Amino acid sequence: MALKKIKHDVLRFTGNFILFFGINVLCKTLRITYLNKKVIDKLEHDGKNYVLAFWHGTMLLPWYLHRNKNFAALISKSKDGDLLCKILKRWNYNVIRGSSSVGGDVALSIMVNFAKNNSSIAITTDGPRGPAFKLKAGAVVTAKKSGLPLVLLGIGFKGKKLLKSWDAFQVPFFFTRANVVFSDPIYVKHKLSYDDTSKIIESCEMQLCMLQAEAEKFN
Repeated sequence: MALKKIKHDVLRFTGNFILFFGINVLCKTLRITYLNKKVIDKLEHDGKNYVLAFWHGTMLLPWYLHRNKNFAALISKSKDGDLLCKILKRWNYNVIRGSSSVGGDVALSIMVNFAKNNSSIAITTDGPRGPAFKLKAGAVVTAKKSGLPLVLLGIGFKGKKLLKSWDAFQVPFFFTRANVVFSDPIYVKHKLSYDDTSKIIESCEMQLCMLQAEAEKFN
């Protein structure tokens, strides 16, 4: 039994290493065009943190682009989340485990604490189970309670493979073109009512859908 477990652990470690290496190589080959990147550049130049939100199906490139940047990331407690957690930790993310369905309140409190203590936050805002392109409250509420600006991010790949998953997860082809579109900073007032906060969430959902549509336009 011990030998079998050792073999299993070795295979799992090897698989994780190959996946991590492959993602890094893939992302390095992408020909990226940025739109409105001045927003992020200014925030980072001024030493200001922010909440970054993007769709679950496009998350591969955002996670890669914001590695080694003092980010905390919200990741589900699922088996897929376990794998992503290992990758993000190697990219120096502080990983928070939880979701809207499992450990949500605790995870939200931890995110707000990170945000209040000199950390940016990254969230796949329709994850981990969808429905796709339906913005959940986490990103907006974190921005509201922490005082950090919220930045929405649309990602488009010209050449890609769509997986048969609830989010139609996008895997870009090597050397393909990619568009990365940032919103202007969105400031959510701390004293907003529940109803007004809900309106902000709806507005952000519409805006993120528009950013995604813009990112998917290629000449």
